[in-house]
Amino acid sequence: MNAPFVIIGIMALIVLLLVVGAPLKPIRWFMQGSVKIIIGVLCLFFFNIFGASFGLHLPINIYNAGIIGLLGIPGFISLTALHLLIFN
Repeated sequence: MNAPFVIIGIMALIVLLLVVGAPLKPIRWFMQGSVKIIIGVLCLFFFNIFGASFGLHLPINIYNAGIIGLLGIPGFISLTALHLLIFN
């Protein structure tokens, strides 16, 4: 796809949302999910820095970040346990 068509499409979507109005609840869910995934990425990053001294490494991807971001500490423990069980 050409860049001008993408830009025009995005601008048209923005104008449509401004005219019609965006439903707030789905946007709020999307933003909360995005923040949780970003927190999950940060937790994975710091875990990989700290875990390098113990030989532990969890890949930073959208699935791991989502699990840690949404489930919190239990998700972190389950991913670490799966990593230890499968790769060791």
